[in-house]
Amino acid sequence: MRITKFIAFCFLLLLEYFAIATSGFANNPPEILNKTCVDIDIGFGLQIHIYRDTCPEAESIIFSNVQNAVYQDSRMAASLLRLHFHDCFVNGCDASVLLDDTEDFVGEKTAAPNLNSLRGFEVIDAIKSQLESVCPETVSCADILAIAARDSVVISGGPGWEVQMGRRDSLSASKALANNNIPGPNSTVADLVAKFQNLGLSLSDMVALSGAHTMGKARCSSFSARLQETGLSNGGDINLDFLQSLRQLCSFSDSNTLAQLDLVTPATFDNQYYINLLSGEGLLPSDQVLVTEDDQTRAIVEAYVEDQFTFFEDFKYAMVRMGSLGPLTGNNGETRRNCRIVN
Repeated sequence: MRITKFIAFCFLLLLEYFAIATSGFANNPPEILNKTCVDIDIGFGLQIHIYRDTCPEAESIIFSNVQNAVYQDSRMAASLLRLHFHDCFVNGCDASVLLDDTEDFVGEKTAAPNLNSLRGFEVIDAIKSQLESVCPETVSCADILAIAARDSVVISGGPGWEVQMGRRDSLSASKALANNNIPGPNSTVADLVAKFQNLGLSLSDMVALSGAHTMGKARCSSFSARLQETGLSNGGDINLDFLQSLRQLCSFSDSNTLAQLDLVTPATFDNQYYINLLSGEGLLPSDQVLVTEDDQTRAIVEAYVEDQFTFFEDFKYAMVRMGSLGPLTGNNGETRRNCRIVN
């Protein structure tokens, strides 16, 4: 389950992106989302523009819904991106994360990494409902998640990339795999590398994809270990002022209080996350360890601090790789009519 060939993204795409980013997106996805500027041979039935004939409005419908949702709640961009992550990490990108519990199985929504944490399901529901009215049983929920994740990044100021499509939806879900496979907020670098490598993703992919934490929020309960830190840790200075501000935030309320993952540009997709790590302001323990535990991950962080373009390129590369994990294609799985239940 690996992508066999990646070629650099074209310079034209970069120029177009900055042009449209400064002029606004209106209600339609910009042309950047529809140009093939990455040559990728991934096999197993995924391809670009798969709905061009069967549902030509698909990407426009998804983009418009994501745009409206993010404009109403800027945090939704991070939430939709996270849905795609948590889907792909369990048993491949098959929309199993969207299934509600039934009498036959317990879904993934109540798994520890997801319970009272994942959000954005209603946005996916709205997209699916609109797509079903236009082109019934055509666009899979798994593809909706992948496209919505890309659109969330673009709308928040980040890069665009071609989304490979053709995924089918799973017929079941696994709470056990969700608990086991999704990296936790207290993970060490070794833990993170192991979980990513188990899926065929590299250490570099891990550091790049961690950059998704440049948006969104986390509960106090998810970074409580950070609140106990003092002095020095593995040669990396602890930012005591930052930790004290977190202690104050979390001491006057319950563990469900939310903190910004990036205090500087919380709703913008940029490289500020990595800048924060170097100043000791990574919110989650699994974020801060990227610069305190491993020289190789720290070097990548420093490279992203120096050059945001490098981060964007690596993030796009890693997102396509992650999006190609274990897809159901051909006669496997189904195209759900309702993303919450099997047909």
